[in-house]
Amino acid sequence: MFMKAIGVAAVLTLAAPAAYAQAPNDAQIAHIAYTAGTIDVAAGKQALAKSHNKAVRDFAQEMVRDHTAVNDQALALVKKLHVTPQDNPTSQALSKDAAAKLASYAKLSGAAFDKAYVTNEIAFHKTVNGALSKTLIPNAKNAELKSLLQTGLKLFTEHQTHAEHLAAGLK
Repeated sequence: MFMKAIGVAAVLTLAAPAAYAQAPNDAQIAHIAYTAGTIDVAAGKQALAKSHNKAVRDFAQEMVRDHTAVNDQALALVKKLHVTPQDNPTSQALSKDAAAKLASYAKLSGAAFDKAYVTNEIAFHKTVNGALSKTLIPNAKNAELKSLLQTGLKLFTEHQTHAEHLAAGLK
């Protein structure tokens, strides 16, 4: 499980710069951010379907609600700006890694699932927050996109803290 979290970190921190001769453009940044949000929504829905722990379910519901809301804002923004999010190697690697994780977590149940889900949420949010602050926000050219990413970073930092507190209470 820890190695899979490292895989996500590698994708976001190493693949993003390596995948481009130049920094990602706004269309690629929008796609990466949207993909990350979609991944967390899917993981939250899986947790809602599998977990019986109230605290884990409450957290999963928060992830689904918040990441759906941010993705809805992102879609509205790209529509307003007449920008089509551009698929890219980072988005593709994130999606592939997430599909593998969801499949492996589907085999877990009870406390093992809860721990795996929450541990992954910590690692995923750390990684996404790092990518937002070090790559995506600094490279975003459009002020509205940059603002949305900054708002997302603030919210996702709160998610990371929530997940860390939740993990401390799991056995």
